[in-house]
Amino acid sequence: MTLNQLHYIITVAEAGSMNRAAERLYITQPSLTSAIKELERELGITVFHRNGRGVTLTNDGAEFLLYAREIYSQYEAVMQKYSDDEGLKQKFGISMQHYSFAVKAFVNLVNKYDLAEYDFAIRETKTKEVISDVASLKSEIGIIYQSDFNRNAITKILRQNSLQFHELVDCDAFVYLWSGHPLADRDSVNFQDLSDYPNLTFEQGDDSTLYYAEEIFSENNYSRCIRVNDRATMLNLMKGVHGYTLCSGIICEDFNGGDYVAVPFNDPVIGGDKAMKIGYIQKKNSILSKTAQLYIRELRDYLEIPTPESEKK
Repeated sequence: MTLNQLHYIITVAEAGSMNRAAERLYITQPSLTSAIKELERELGITVFHRNGRGVTLTNDGAEFLLYAREIYSQYEAVMQKYSDDEGLKQKFGISMQHYSFAVKAFVNLVNKYDLAEYDFAIRETKTKEVISDVASLKSEIGIIYQSDFNRNAITKILRQNSLQFHELVDCDAFVYLWSGHPLADRDSVNFQDLSDYPNLTFEQGDDSTLYYAEEIFSENNYSRCIRVNDRATMLNLMKGVHGYTLCSGIICEDFNGGDYVAVPFNDPVIGGDKAMKIGYIQKKNSILSKTAQLYIRELRDYLEIPTPESEKK
């Protein structure tokens, strides 16, 4: 087994096709196929199912891919730290729930680097995929939240995937609205006030549970609800149908614009204070790359959170 073969496996899995993977790797398709078949013979497993539409991972292949990514990421980390090869691009990827402040921190990070020397990736996606991305090392860190409702379930899922959660900020609950919404000028809002308006939530997939919801108080029984896939659609629906979403209140106007407001949520039954803890997840016992550490520092700076003494270097 060679590092090149591990790289080939990872690339084919991401491309979903031998031909596309060969193009990305700048080798011929027969050479790629031969290298993978040789590895399969050595391991005694079949990594990919081949069909006319491309390739898919077998159960054995999916398990092997986890190890391949972990080994190859460690190789890349060593090369980034010690190699003098100026042609080697350093990689950094993050996955996150839909947080504009986390995107802003990423922009601040990227602007400090020469993009010719780095390969950056950012993925705003479903909660389940954030966890999967970090578990499989597709992303180095992920941004999610925990609450009293989902904490036990999310902690169990993270433990099963050898991940750990690091809290960044403890947030009160807010209702995010269009500034022209009838409730936008209120000092605070509760569920009774919101009952005539549609609750907007990010789609989490048909097989998801309420524990994966990105919005606080997902366990509430909403009479009106619309699921969306992206932030732009959600903002449009806030204007178009007077929809709302429940969030941390940490809003980046650079990306969302100034036409929206966050009104404190204060319900007489369930309250709203310190309702959610936002943080980042990483592989358990892993050492974050310098780029990941700088990104977390950008998050802390944006959120105005002091950097712990142990992280100051």
